Amino acid sequence: MFKKIVLALDGSEQSDRSIGVARDLAQTEHAAIEIVHVRELIVGRAGGHTARADEDELEAKVRAQAKDLEDVGYTVHVHVETTVSGGPAHVIASVAERMHSDVIVIGTRGHAPVAGLLLGSVTQRLLHIATCPVLAIPAGFQPAAVKDVVGSAKAQA
Repeated sequence: MFKKIVLALDGSEQSDRSIGVARDLAQTEHAAIEIVHVRELIVGRAGGHTARADEDELEAKVRAQAKDLEDVGYTVHVHVETTVSGGPAHVIASVAERMHSDVIVIGTRGHAPVAGLLLGSVTQRLLHIATCPVLAIPAGFQPAAVKDVVGSAKAQA
């Protein structure tokens, strides 16, 4: 079913929830996990700066999460990409296409629809531009249920 999984991580609690889903999907299918972390830049007359002041810590956290997956036997590659503010969805979709990924796994923040439109939603944008399926993990998702979902989907195939 899935041989290559793109896991979009930004260091947030929401993206942390998606790790268990990607791990369970990879375990079921012996798939490789391609972790994508996007450094957003704000560009102005004074040059470019990362959109988040703690970007170095977030990247370190993502790399540590990748190492944790590798340490328990998963095939993991980390892609740290840079884009101007507002472009992470395009970068994630581009990496997924370049890697011939079967699915993109990403956490959602759980904003109401209007807030998502006003604040911008990487997940929402991915749903429109990705060339492979996008598995969006909602805010209240319980990771223990993943194996049941994967098992029933596999049984129906």
